[in-house]
Amino acid sequence: MGNILNPSENNSFIKLANSKKYLFVDKTDFIEHINERINEDNCFLAITRPRRFGKTVTAHMLSAYYSKGYAGKNIFDNLEIANKPSFDEHLNKYDVIYIDMNSICGLYKGYLKKDNKITGVKTLIDYLEYSIITDLREREDFAECLKKHQTENIGLLEALSNLRNDLNAQFIFIMDEWDLIYRDYRNDTQLQEDFIDLLRGLFKSDGGQACFALAYLTGILPIKKYNSQSALNVFKEYNMLSPEPYEKYFGFTEEDVAEIVKLPQCKISHQELKEWYEGYKLNGIDIYNPNSVVSAISDCKCKSYWSGTSSNEEVVRLINMDFDGVKNDILNLIEGGKVVFDCGNFQNDMVTIENKNDIFSLLVCLGYLGCSDIAKGQNNQLKLAYVPNNEIKQALMGIIKNQQWYERMETVKRSENLLKAILDLDGVTTAQLVQDVHNSPAVTLLDYNDEESLTYCVMTGLLWSTLGKYISRREEQAGKGRADLIYEPVLKGTVPLILIEFKYDGSAEGAINQIKTQEYFKRYSEQYRDIIIVGINYSTKTKDHQCLIEKLD
Repeated sequence: MGNILNPSENNSFIKLANSKKYLFVDKTDFIEHINERINEDNCFLAITRPRRFGKTVTAHMLSAYYSKGYAGKNIFDNLEIANKPSFDEHLNKYDVIYIDMNSICGLYKGYLKKDNKITGVKTLIDYLEYSIITDLREREDFAECLKKHQTENIGLLEALSNLRNDLNAQFIFIMDEWDLIYRDYRNDTQLQEDFIDLLRGLFKSDGGQACFALAYLTGILPIKKYNSQSALNVFKEYNMLSPEPYEKYFGFTEEDVAEIVKLPQCKISHQELKEWYEGYKLNGIDIYNPNSVVSAISDCKCKSYWSGTSSNEEVVRLINMDFDGVKNDILNLIEGGKVVFDCGNFQNDMVTIENKNDIFSLLVCLGYLGCSDIAKGQNNQLKLAYVPNNEIKQALMGIIKNQQWYERMETVKRSENLLKAILDLDGVTTAQLVQDVHNSPAVTLLDYNDEESLTYCVMTGLLWSTLGKYISRREEQAGKGRADLIYEPVLKGTVPLILIEFKYDGSAEGAINQIKTQEYFKRYSEQYRDIIIVGINYSTKTKDHQCLIEKLD
């Protein structure tokens, strides 16, 4: 077959499942849930998630399981789905139409450069229909049927209906990057309308519905709404704003990561992976960005793998709209705050952005923010937005740092002064600046009564000034114990390593002495010529911070 009807090559799921080189987490029991929908009233579904959350791998998994183009027994026999009652009932029993909209758009751009144009193919949507029908014609029995009905220039719906009526053919339809037109052609409303008209014809008409046992759309954006109505209301949607019941199948769960850190190739702690890549709370389930976890384990280093993508430009555009103080809200979110927003009127596109609620709804769909319901049983359109983890925090900070308004922010100046004071070994100024951070709106702690609170306060204070210069680590094994907070240079030799120990109702001297006696610096002494040690204490009696700073010889 070709690349659309029962594709049998370039399947990312099979590569992962069969490879000993790549990290594979078995989520094939998801198929059991999809099997329950085959030829039922709810057999059309759209599941959307941010980029790099395993959407394409899942789509390829469904294709490998349902398609007649694969020998599924060899693929799935040792996986979770093989233990489910419906495994054999649907295994490789269907003709699958698999569409990767990214590939279609790429091929169409190539087609436009050719001199010889195909009759009737004038737009991307025409080309999409043509590509599917061409692939259908590559199968002998389908070709004979289509030739009988003289379907040279007819549309896709008629072609599929003829196959259904004459051959009793029924298809499973899978479309990856379904929303690409709304992202890459965001201002081409005619193209978007033509695309939706095509999908409406396939899935809303009686003749079209009969052709499909299942339709599965996946991408980043939910299905476009017009006013309050979905453009494809026959599809049941599951997205970042309303993910249940498929929360755990896209991304890694706590249980997944607990098993991953046991692998010999994993040199990173569960806690560090959690701080960097977890934080998406989907109906009470903690979700990690799977691509970032895999990348970190491969590199043996936690850092932001989110940066450097085209979606970053979109975030800049959204922030610079500054509806109702969005700029300040973003800064507060980065520093640990939360913002209430209403997702009820979001139109599920990147153009119809009319207020702050739309901005935060889109940022959640793109994965730049997490969200949770305000309270169970209340209006589920009211959400609480937050920055989910260190990776996204660094990505957002990097995005906004070069904006003209950035340098005017008081928190940024304070952060730069705090780092300078530490590097200058100025304990008095450091203590005062930590005090200022503690008293600022950025630190929204309910209690300030332990070393954890102190750690949070200092990390908030150093947030902006250490971006791109340092990687922070908490409770890192060092010497004879665990250092409370370590700032390790991104590039060795550019800035000193910083070791910080906290005391609560103790003394700054005691903190410094602990660093020395426990030899927290020992594991770094061969790597770094310059090491600064910092002891910080908070007194509940005086409500003041004290700080001592030394440079090791």
